[in-house]
Amino acid sequence: MSCLTASGSSKPAPPFYRPRHPERTALYRLVEDAFEDYERIHPDRYEPRCGPLRDVVRRDVFAYLACGRPLGGFARIRCPRCRGEHLLAFSCRTRNLCPSCQAKRSAVFAEWVAEHVLAGVAHRHVVFTVPKSVRGLIERERRLHGLMAKAAWETLRDALSGAALEPDGVPGAVVSLQTFGSFGANFHPHLHVLASEGVFTKDGRFHPVIWPEETELEERFRRRYLLFLERAGRLRPETHERLLSWTHSGFSVKTTQRLAAGERARLERLARYATRVVLAVGALTLLDGGRVRVETAPDPRSQSTVLEMDRLDLVHAVCQQIPDAGMHMVRYYGAYSCRTRARLAEARSVLARGTPTPDVPPDPVELLPAEVSFEDALDSTAPGSAQALRRQAWARMLRKVFEVDPMVCPRCSVEMEVVAWITKPSVIDAILSHRRERGLVSPFEARAPPAA
Repeated sequence: MSCLTASGSSKPAPPFYRPRHPERTALYRLVEDAFEDYERIHPDRYEPRCGPLRDVVRRDVFAYLACGRPLGGFARIRCPRCRGEHLLAFSCRTRNLCPSCQAKRSAVFAEWVAEHVLAGVAHRHVVFTVPKSVRGLIERERRLHGLMAKAAWETLRDALSGAALEPDGVPGAVVSLQTFGSFGANFHPHLHVLASEGVFTKDGRFHPVIWPEETELEERFRRRYLLFLERAGRLRPETHERLLSWTHSGFSVKTTQRLAAGERARLERLARYATRVVLAVGALTLLDGGRVRVETAPDPRSQSTVLEMDRLDLVHAVCQQIPDAGMHMVRYYGAYSCRTRARLAEARSVLARGTPTPDVPPDPVELLPAEVSFEDALDSTAPGSAQALRRQAWARMLRKVFEVDPMVCPRCSVEMEVVAWITKPSVIDAILSHRRERGLVSPFEARAPPAA
């Protein structure tokens, strides 16, 4: 029955949340069916080249297989008006594995960067890549990817500060560490950087610069990163000298994408691209004989857009994209670091003869990966707590990405309330069995309201 407005015209009912079914996707079925075989053969087939299977991979795979499924736990939510109850399955919030959770995390990051981090000045999208001879080192030791980000930042800092002729000036940069390329989740560590096209001084003023040549940045980056690798004990001095002698170094710095001041929509799109999912949901097809087909970007040589491979090789490629526990995949440098950002905001407010700005709010992107049990979450319900911010950000991104709100009752269109967090397996089984007996197939289908 449609709702009627005051003028008598029909108003369509607002869309409401329907649970997704990850178990129906090709990626889920692949991981569910093949991960046990992958674990078994990993020591012989993959460990000699890539190192032992990391504990974080097992943990995240098991979390992904429970993501969005009531069997992995759920919240009981109730409508205060009709008293109907629903089950809202937990999300795994893994990084670079679950397409749904990574899409939401990417939206959180893009919104945060555009609204709270980047100043209203021109920016450049800079992409840093390294040669294949170095990528294997990063695959075995992920902290070297962090050194790559540090080398890229120092390259931009020195080049832009020198171009501005401001000894105390510092640019701002947001660096996203990405580990995959465009061809079947191949391991390809590189960096996406959103850098200010100029430097900020301590008084809050911005000084634009003429952007340096790519060849200059590339040579600075190559020398600095190879020096870092040698200091870290990962390159012999003779290997360092040999890599410096290459005419075609394999290092690359691309800076052709310029974003003018005020282009927030483009900034958000680029930020989401820099933190996008490894494999799109529809890019994977399971074939007979343990093979899979992956749709890719056009191959530069053959122009082919389809890659066929062994299913275990694809599982390995996907698992290699999972970052180490606690590793920050987004980093803020210079004027965009948290502490400097607050100081510059206060300096700009003084310049404008306004009131000093409040402290910079905590970054929800950094809050999301934190490991908090559901029991601990129940103990941290105070407004403004890290857990409250995390839940608010996750629900807000559901509304933004899918244009629906999981907390809105599909009957009454009013906000529902969480009445219980269900995590105990025996209780989960009892509730789901009861719903099956009542014929409630969909976990978001409400039971009938209690009798008056």
